[in-house]
Amino acid sequence: MSPQEIAKKLHSVPGRGCVVVTGSGIQSISDLFAEPGTSRTILEAQVPYARKALDEFVGVQADQHVSAEEALLIAQAALKRAQHLANEDDGVQLLFGVGCTAAVATDRVRRGEDRAHIAWTDGARSGGTSIWFDKQIRSRADEDAVVSAIILNSIAEVLNIEERLELNVLETERFDEIN
Repeated sequence: MSPQEIAKKLHSVPGRGCVVVTGSGIQSISDLFAEPGTSRTILEAQVPYARKALDEFVGVQADQHVSAEEALLIAQAALKRAQHLANEDDGVQLLFGVGCTAAVATDRVRRGEDRAHIAWTDGARSGGTSIWFDKQIRSRADEDAVVSAIILNSIAEVLNIEERLELNVLETERFDEIN
């Protein structure tokens, strides 16, 4: 399955939400918007890139911005935003929030691993995925492609769609999923 095919599938089922990414995952937003029907699925997409922008979005100043806990805070704030933006005619339709925070390949010296944490919630259920990349092998674009696929898979999970994108996780990488 391709990103375009999963985006079409996401747009074909009920459920609307907000996607918020920082550090990586921007391709997922492009993939969603490249297919007709985006307005049936996405209420808003945001990229609060500066620390202050992210702190303001989640409503707290985090000690560690690139963590599973921060991804869940982003997803919860995204769900609140979806609830605020939803139309009255959305009725009982499922609303969701997806959040991603990442530190990926860069052109400056950065301590720590290349990693990403993605979380989703619909208010009743939540889950998440974390990946630690092999920074000796992957480029920033390669890492973003994997992060974006995880984001699309997270939306599929929250919308109860069985199909998933293949992630191509390397043997030298760590991958954790909580659903």
